[in-house]
Amino acid sequence: ELPTSKVNWAFEPERAALLIHDMQEYFLNFWGENSDMMQQVVANIAKLRAYCKEHNIPVYYTAQPKDQSDEDRALLNDMWGPGLTRSPEQQRIVAELTPDKADTVLVKWRYSAFHRSPLEQMLKETGRNQLLITGVYAHIGCMTTATDAFMRDIKPFFIADALADFTRDEHLMSLKYVAGRSGRVVMTDELLPSVPTTKAALRELILPLLDESDEPMDDENLIDYGLDSVRMMALAARWRKVHGDIDFVMLAKNPTLDAWWALLSREVK
Repeated sequence: ELPTSKVNWAFEPERAALLIHDMQEYFLNFWGENSDMMQQVVANIAKLRAYCKEHNIPVYYTAQPKDQSDEDRALLNDMWGPGLTRSPEQQRIVAELTPDKADTVLVKWRYSAFHRSPLEQMLKETGRNQLLITGVYAHIGCMTTATDAFMRDIKPFFIADALADFTRDEHLMSLKYVAGRSGRVVMTDELLPSVPTTKAALRELILPLLDESDEPMDDENLIDYGLDSVRMMALAARWRKVHGDIDFVMLAKNPTLDAWWALLSREVK
């Protein structure tokens, strides 16, 4: 049900930046701890982040502060009440997406990530005019940020399966709005190469798909770490676009990072 975008901008990694929007525990608690949908969204954002790290694409986060005065919140209090300030212990970015020292975390004050922040200046100073938008909530802050970016001559890429919303209808509304008015709507796999280009990139791709908190060694069975058959079939379908002989049986026969990297690093014929 992905809407057709009015624009067909080409993704240019050397001109792009990634925005991980409001992926704080407080906002994700709406779906509870065991939401398959949110686990997939987080995994898609993690894949995008890993790709950006590998290709020197800057990563920006927005996060509301745990302390917000009534003056700072202003009309947000009328619309949403005290919000995150009620639960300051939930201010953290979710563990799977924890920023590192190279990432930039912007304080979030209003729906748009550009409001009261240096985001526009930082993008333009580094020659970036494309913004990959991920996070929550799609029809509020993410959509507003996309439209604000467009009005600043920054091309928004609205990544449908790396966004989440309260309802399906609200999510679809945001996709249709951006596709028709302010950006290009895409899926994660449209931007990412089908096959990881390094073993480290393969590891970064696989880790969000595991249930265990411990990281497997390169020669350990990934099934023992919670990798399920559905995700393995999805990987096989994706990698088969490059290596036509890869199928589910081949991956399941020897489900280790070593074995899979041996398959993926072969010369494409």
